[in-house]
Amino acid sequence: MLFNSIEFAFFFPVVTAVYFLLPQRWRTLWLLAASCVFYMAFIPAYIFILLVTILIDYAAGIYIERASEEGRKHALLLVSIISTCTVLFIFKYCAFFVDSFVGAAHLIGWNLPTPLISIILPIGLSFHTFQSLAYVVEVYRGNQKAERDFVTYATYVMFFPQLVAGPIERPQNLLHQFRERHTFDHVNVTAGLKRMAWGFFKKLVVADRLALYVNDVYGAPQNYNGLQLSVATVFFAYQIYCDFSGYSDIAIGAAQVLGFRLMENFRTPYYSLSVSEFWRRWHISLSTWFKDYVYIPLGGKRVGKARHILNLLITFTVSGLWHGANWTYVIWGALNGVYLVLGSLTKSWRDRFFAIFDLNANTVSRRTIMLLSTFVLTCAAWIVFRARNMGDVAYIAGHLGRGWNFHQLSTDHFLLRQFPVAVASLVVLEAGQLLQGGRISIPQFVGRAPMAARWAVYIGMVMTVVMFGVYRKMQFIYFQF
Repeated sequence: MLFNSIEFAFFFPVVTAVYFLLPQRWRTLWLLAASCVFYMAFIPAYIFILLVTILIDYAAGIYIERASEEGRKHALLLVSIISTCTVLFIFKYCAFFVDSFVGAAHLIGWNLPTPLISIILPIGLSFHTFQSLAYVVEVYRGNQKAERDFVTYATYVMFFPQLVAGPIERPQNLLHQFRERHTFDHVNVTAGLKRMAWGFFKKLVVADRLALYVNDVYGAPQNYNGLQLSVATVFFAYQIYCDFSGYSDIAIGAAQVLGFRLMENFRTPYYSLSVSEFWRRWHISLSTWFKDYVYIPLGGKRVGKARHILNLLITFTVSGLWHGANWTYVIWGALNGVYLVLGSLTKSWRDRFFAIFDLNANTVSRRTIMLLSTFVLTCAAWIVFRARNMGDVAYIAGHLGRGWNFHQLSTDHFLLRQFPVAVASLVVLEAGQLLQGGRISIPQFVGRAPMAARWAVYIGMVMTVVMFGVYRKMQFIYFQF
């Protein structure tokens, strides 16, 4: 079920009302049932795939905690990880690796037949797989007690606000909340609804409108000049941010209405002054997951420089593969790893360069240069992420600086129709984010205003979404991952 659907507009109020009316002992079961309905609205049969991973890791957690020998615990952990990842591999990566093997064979003269493998990827499989794996690893490390109540554990994996696109929660943060008593709190409810409204604005007004142009340009980049390709690339940077952070806002807000606290997933990433800072602000739940369960176990930076570089490249390449079964995602991940490596290796050189011009870390000029350079590098990586294949990547990268024909841009009627609303929505977005980066949050700022002003903001936000939103039931981008 899409957040931006009529079905959800009826589903969520009913789930919320019944949740607060039910006795405490039935609430978790109700959330589990609601989450099943939410998930089955996509492809009903795939609920059984999710059930398999839930059963594997639920049992693994209990047996790991019971095991007295470290060797047995480690073996059980490996069984759980391999079993869960096998499900992910079959549905997400099997066809990719088979096609890659056949393609490599053709390059060396082996004429292998190309098997027809067509498997529909279950919605959000990577997200709830990683949430399950986090639980098993934390039980193994002794940071989390194994959950004995199956309904509670299943609800932890399937909790509908963050089921299909995160945030990827840790058991220490979320599991215990299903045992807490949540009373109807108008402060929580109104704050959650405001957060959801901001998320819907990001998705419907900003992301989906920008997508109209981005999809056209990246669908046939050969038909557009360098200026149009550049505009589409910047538009995509904001599209994917507003699409994904909008989903996170709706998820966090919906959970807050019910009394649950989910982790923040984005902190204005395009205000970053370096690529490493960008990854501390972008998709925080995934970045910290890879840091804790891949990068640090590999040795992190507690090793020699060469090994540290390798650890960074491995972590980001695997992160790219997590995003999708396509070489564009793998190369995008590796490219971000290269950015971090080069950033680390050139830090002292860059500091000396800025010192020549007496630009210390706090000067506006230096911060502006760093912000813009980080944004340009990020947009360059987004080209690889968004393009259909590496051929399109090569074409777009090779033509960004060519044919900046402003006359052709002025005849691009599609862009001219979308541009005014797109720019206005981005201005509202940036104003909101600048306020969010200040001393108080947007809800706090609005909450301190007089009642008439507050309601003017609320009504204005709703009317903006209603009047300027794009209603084509566009899936959230990260659903495909």
